[in-house]
Amino acid sequence: MLLFAGLAQAEPLRIATFNAELSRKGPGLLLRDILRANDPAVLSVVNAIVAAQPDIIALQGIDYDLEGRALDALARQLAEAGLSYPHHFAAPPNAGRQSGVDLDGDGKRGGPGDAQGYGRFFGQGAMAILSRYPFVTDQFQDFSGLLWRDLPGTLYPMIQGAPFAGPEAHAAQRLSSNGHWSLPVQVPKFGPITLLTYHATPPVFDGPEDRNGRRNHDETAFWTHHIEGLIGTPPDEAFVLLGDANLDPNRGDGRGAAIAALLSHPGLQDPLPDLPTVNWDSTGPMRVDYLLPSQNLQVSGAGRHWAEGAEASRHALVWVDLISPLP
Repeated sequence: MLLFAGLAQAEPLRIATFNAELSRKGPGLLLRDILRANDPAVLSVVNAIVAAQPDIIALQGIDYDLEGRALDALARQLAEAGLSYPHHFAAPPNAGRQSGVDLDGDGKRGGPGDAQGYGRFFGQGAMAILSRYPFVTDQFQDFSGLLWRDLPGTLYPMIQGAPFAGPEAHAAQRLSSNGHWSLPVQVPKFGPITLLTYHATPPVFDGPEDRNGRRNHDETAFWTHHIEGLIGTPPDEAFVLLGDANLDPNRGDGRGAAIAALLSHPGLQDPLPDLPTVNWDSTGPMRVDYLLPSQNLQVSGAGRHWAEGAEASRHALVWVDLISPLP
């Protein structure tokens, strides 16, 4: 689905984000299904990416393994379908990373809710990036270890003045449910373009303390602090903020102020305003997937592509075309 296009005098750079919903119930199962080469969900994802033809794509909902075998296998299947991504990136996520602490306050340790990000195993439903162009890995910033309590203006839940789940959880809980990454990509005719990407926790599945709702808000609010130089080194060149915020500014149970602040931020532009990107049975269409270029980039087109098939992701692949700022 093409929403607008123009400025066709230059070859654009297409960047995309896609929650592929490829996560499996155990480690190694995603690799198994990709290697079978006939898994309906995997084929649906491959077909969607090939149809959209992005030069760089951030993926969510893809299981992480230490040797990157599942991501490599997915890239090989895409290459066999005619779309080559020689550069792959994934960093160890918080998803399924056990904390050793009772983070969810259920009186037990070691459950999926006691991982730094919800997960039945380390790396379940994590993030990755595929690119035609090389990553500038020596400038990679990984904020996944930032403690939630250390975020300026944190909404960490407090119960009668005490932190939810106790001081041990408060001292251990990281902000990122998956990760917050800043990764430059060296693109010909553009120079470096920094990808700011994440996948926030859903703002539901909790109790009256609204732990997930508050964390979801703060995972998105993080980017305002980073862009404005309060956390880490902000990108000083062109950048794109992209990923799955699990947050609609106007609908659902989430605290929409955080994403609304980004959508109106003077350093960002929103090429797809008010466009739904997911269709959940429980809520209907909502906007939760975002791709927000910096103001110094020239947008020539943007759109979304819905995967097809009975086991297709409920999320749309969202893309934007950018025109080179260099002569």
